[in-house]
Amino acid sequence: MGEELGMTNYPFSSLDDVADVEGVRYAEEATAAGVEPEVILAAVRARGRDNARTPMQWDDSPNAGFTAGAPWFPVNPNYRSINAASQIDDPDSVFNHYRALIALRHEEPTVVYGDFTMLLPDDPQVYAFTRRLESTELLVLVNVSGEPAVVELPDGQWADAEVVLGGPDPTLQPAPAQPGTIGLQPWESRVLRRSVDG
Repeated sequence: MGEELGMTNYPFSSLDDVADVEGVRYAEEATAAGVEPEVILAAVRARGRDNARTPMQWDDSPNAGFTAGAPWFPVNPNYRSINAASQIDDPDSVFNHYRALIALRHEEPTVVYGDFTMLLPDDPQVYAFTRRLESTELLVLVNVSGEPAVVELPDGQWADAEVVLGGPDPTLQPAPAQPGTIGLQPWESRVLRRSVDG
């Protein structure tokens, strides 16, 4: 569906562009209830299922390399900059981040078989959890916002942990952090690993 490339929702310009039955029904009901068209369109842009039905963005050729014909939905206008061909050789691309995640799942049994513990369940900005299998524990931190975040490390024992995946972008100003915390840039994810007593 394109998330492995960082494909974005289609910028529908009108409710007439919406084909999804649920989206059309929502628009009709919201219109009947007096909701402003701009509000309805914003909701459909953000949550409509048609976003996942736009053509896969393979390259920057016409129709994003998806077809030589006419696609059912138009191609997202950003296909020239967000496409598979532009990301394959870029080590910092979303595509290669997905590849690293898949490799970690295959190489580290803790990802698959480890006990899951949710951390910070009420934090609206950071999704955090641990997975533990025998003497290996992983800490996964994901900043799901466009603002920097600071995370207090659970039990203070992660300061010297190995960074397995992710880490700060050296081109960005680091998020502020103090001892016992990790600073995360907007949308940054990080996986740490440490050995623990069985």
